[in-house]
Amino acid sequence: MARFKVGVLLKPQHCRMDQLRQGCRDVEDLGVDSIWTWDHFYPLYGDPAGANHECWTTLAALAADSRRALLGSLVTCNSYRNPDLLAAMAGTVDQISGGRVVLGLGAGWFERDYTEFGYGFGSAGERLRALEDGVTRVRSRLAALVPSASRVPLLIGGGGEKVTLRIVAQHADMWNDFGSAERFAHKNAVLDRWCAEQGRDPGEIERTTMIETAEVDAVDAYVKAGATHIILGLDAPFDLKALDRLLANAKD
Repeated sequence: MARFKVGVLLKPQHCRMDQLRQGCRDVEDLGVDSIWTWDHFYPLYGDPAGANHECWTTLAALAADSRRALLGSLVTCNSYRNPDLLAAMAGTVDQISGGRVVLGLGAGWFERDYTEFGYGFGSAGERLRALEDGVTRVRSRLAALVPSASRVPLLIGGGGEKVTLRIVAQHADMWNDFGSAERFAHKNAVLDRWCAEQGRDPGEIERTTMIETAEVDAVDAYVKAGATHIILGLDAPFDLKALDRLLANAKD
């Protein structure tokens, strides 16, 4: 089996901030390539009134706590922040980290975040059109920052075949999707076709997927499907046994 990069998504729900920070230090000590969190204002499952931590302030703390691994958002919702502000935030966290930030971006989908924070949810089409505009604004602002943050890689998440994967082919350095290995193989092939249509070298786009602990022992299927960077989602209290197995598979 081909070697692959290993990342960890520390889910920022139903936990304390000290647990997230210690989890970051622990997984970096084990040798992961990347550490991620997600961008929601409420838990996605479990107690809907449970603890939850905001994405970019959390990433700033993890940037200060870590030394080597990439740090990223899987993914930031384009609708929650002005794209120029988001770029400035990412540039600042990149400075804290010493140049290790990945800016993940997606169209958004979790309606509770929108309604309780006063954002217009709109339609999927409207959110996708806003994503395309947001991507171009983020790129422009990253380059305009002082100091420049043009080096910050852009990851786009999602598997929409008509719009999202076209945006990935045009703009992204990395792409993330999740689900079965069969789904990933199909979406990966669609992205390759969009790259051909857009005149983009498909090898320029790193292919990442998020898996859960139950899928660790079937990771070879995702690698065969085209994933080169496997991101393991972990819930607090961040039991690392599955991560140990994934890291061992990555070295085979």
